[in-house]
Amino acid sequence: MKILITGACGFIGYSLAQNFLQKNHIIYAVDNLNDYYSVPLKKLRLKNLKKNKNLIFKKIDISNRKKLFKYFKNKKVDIIFNFAAQAGVRYSLIKPDSYFFSNLIGFLNICDLAKLLNVKKLFFASSSSVYGDAKKYPVNEKFDLNPKNIYGLTKKINEISAKTFSISNKIQYVGLRFFTVFGEWGRPDMMLFKALHSHKENRFFYLNDGGKHFRDFTYIKDVVSILDILIKKKLKNNFELYNICSNRPLKVINIVNEMQSNLNGLKIKIVNPKILRKIEVNKTHGNNKKIIKLIKNYKFTSFKTALKNTIDWYIKNKIYKIT
Repeated sequence: MKILITGACGFIGYSLAQNFLQKNHIIYAVDNLNDYYSVPLKKLRLKNLKKNKNLIFKKIDISNRKKLFKYFKNKKVDIIFNFAAQAGVRYSLIKPDSYFFSNLIGFLNICDLAKLLNVKKLFFASSSSVYGDAKKYPVNEKFDLNPKNIYGLTKKINEISAKTFSISNKIQYVGLRFFTVFGEWGRPDMMLFKALHSHKENRFFYLNDGGKHFRDFTYIKDVVSILDILIKKKLKNNFELYNICSNRPLKVINIVNEMQSNLNGLKIKIVNPKILRKIEVNKTHGNNKKIIKLIKNYKFTSFKTALKNTIDWYIKNKIYKIT
């Protein structure tokens, strides 16, 4: 199978590409290698991907329609995974325009490219951020959406756009609402790695709101396994949305304490700002019954195992030195 993965040097894109390459799929990998977080880390991921002869990489920003269409004009692609996007909730306060170009214009370009290439399915990354602060939990795919930040708003618009496109063509559009994905090769701007970086460099770790908020942590290997099953499933409708989550919200301060138990009792020096920014939600907790019903009998990795695997990988690879 020939699969296009945009954002292939990002965390989820890289992890999924590695999985598909090991199963002998041909992967067209696209990334703009921007500097939102460590470029050396992205290049290291790319270096690993290039070890497989079935990897075909092109540096392209998906908001550049002309370059994108020119490159793929005569290529055959069966499935697209669109993971290229400007990530981060807090960054939307600093550079909101980047979300417009990548998450909106870029997404529309990928949707048009899917029609040009006549692909069977277009999977795209959405986010738990589309829900905002819900009145009850866990949230399911039928809940009303009320994003609190520009990032979540762009993901909501992506979903609306894909649903509209699905009415007029035969492509199946599948929105993946990811909930706090973590694990090996994860993003250094996320809480877990920021805490580990602070520990290694003997710096203070600033834990917003004293870690009283909750997050539905989802292990990257579970995400990859679910998507690997999902591409083989026949879907009834041309538009579907799935929560990709573990359905196990955890208090953030408890996660930090568990991390310390994996560091031989060494303490992470925590500073507790008393606020949670208005653009951030207090809790994420997804209902995953819809995806579990489709893929059947999937057993998620225990959080303690996933966390230990992540910390062991971090220490072994000394990844903090390039982030």
